[in-house]
Amino acid sequence: MQLRKTSIGIAMVAMMGLFSGVAQAAETIKVGEINHYKRMAAFANPYKDGINLGLDEINAAGGVLGKPLEFIFRDDQGKPGEAIKIAEELMTRDGAVMLTGTILSHVGLAISSYAGEKEHLYLASEPLADALVWEKGNEYTFRLRTSTYMQASMLAEAAAKTSAKTYATIAPNYAYGKDAVAAFKKALLKLRPDVKFVTEQWPALFKIDAGAEVQAIERAKPDAIYNVTFGGDLAKFVREGTTRGLFEGRKVYGLLTGEPEYIDPLKDEAPVGWVVTGYPWYDFKSGPNKVFVDAYMAKYNASPGIGSLVGYMTAKSVAAGITAAGSTDTEALVKAFKGLTLQTPVGEITFRKQDHQSTMGAFVGTTALRDGGGVMVNWEYKEGADYLPSDEEVKMMRPAAK
Repeated sequence: MQLRKTSIGIAMVAMMGLFSGVAQAAETIKVGEINHYKRMAAFANPYKDGINLGLDEINAAGGVLGKPLEFIFRDDQGKPGEAIKIAEELMTRDGAVMLTGTILSHVGLAISSYAGEKEHLYLASEPLADALVWEKGNEYTFRLRTSTYMQASMLAEAAAKTSAKTYATIAPNYAYGKDAVAAFKKALLKLRPDVKFVTEQWPALFKIDAGAEVQAIERAKPDAIYNVTFGGDLAKFVREGTTRGLFEGRKVYGLLTGEPEYIDPLKDEAPVGWVVTGYPWYDFKSGPNKVFVDAYMAKYNASPGIGSLVGYMTAKSVAAGITAAGSTDTEALVKAFKGLTLQTPVGEITFRKQDHQSTMGAFVGTTALRDGGGVMVNWEYKEGADYLPSDEEVKMMRPAAK
């Protein structure tokens, strides 16, 4: 009898511990974060670090709605099908109240479609394809990062001020690359109707034959080049183009090329004189940008990339949205994110009501070598709101969204 009582007591203690654990878990507001942590580690891991820095600050200040904010990090291997499977698990099994993440645009578009169908909020932190908020936009998808259209328009503005009349383009053959070229052409032709595009090169993503691409561009004899390659493709294109003299006497405009994640691996082979978008963290002397950089370096003993900044702003955006909603109910969150405004290291940003695109801007400058590596010089921060289409244009591009 005594043994039976003891066993019952142990079982009750175990059950109490289990219920306590469940209750404690319920006291945490969970966000499902999906990304390519292995396939694109150089970008995704600094992004994750940025999120964790933001969470440290948020939770040290009391969390959100009086509860700790938690991100559940999952790796989708860069595969749309895997990303959707994970999204379903996060929302139905793991108790996430919303989804964030992805870098590759085709994966982001897949999660966006899932979110729209299942009516889950998705904050697309990093994917750049314009279709995400326009042609394929939906009520439940919002985007944080400066879009392809916005960054391409910034570079087109710089290109229009030169005498170059013929252009070559090179971009990866998928959603982001297609959008990036279309946006640049549209913006540049609007400013300079006399410009002509003499060749377009479309290498498969991360499978570039740089020698063949460089030869094709050289045969077209353009005055200037618009480059959208990134990662390993960028490195191969830069090295092959430099070896063959492709860039000599030509202005080159590089989308994302000035970002530390992509220019740092080139070291002293980094191109010089390209006009690029990027992130000059090394030049901030004061203000919110400097505060962020110092906090990041103090925590990780490493310099930040643009991914670090986007990750940090993702956590802050989620916290601001939930706070504004006063709830984790999806419809309340969607309503709160429409027109949501918050302060960030790059200044105030707003998630526009008309297309759910944030007004986060971008840094534009010229590449140079400093201390054996590539940097941006003569850079300027461009306000994102100045490079977004009008309400009338958005209505034409976003017919399916509410």
